[in-house]
Amino acid sequence: MILEEELEELKKELEDDEELEENELNEELEMELEEELEEKLEEEFEELEELKKDEELEELEELEEELEGELDEELEGEEKELEE
Repeated sequence: MILEEELEELKKELEDDEELEENELNEELEMELEEELEEKLEEEFEELEELKKDEELEELEELEEELEGELDEELEGEEKELEE
């Protein structure tokens, strides 16, 4: 009977050890996944920032072209006035 009790106790300890080890592995995996997710989010954020910069640059270039066109029109108008 004592041997059976000891065997049951050892089984319980083994189960506890296995559960503890599994918990530790799960925690490690969770930490790794969190780090990977954080890295991916940072990369996505950087890509979005780059896209915003590209869009802003494109808008500025369009505005520059528009202003150059207006300036050219004004200069042509002034040149015609001077010629007259």
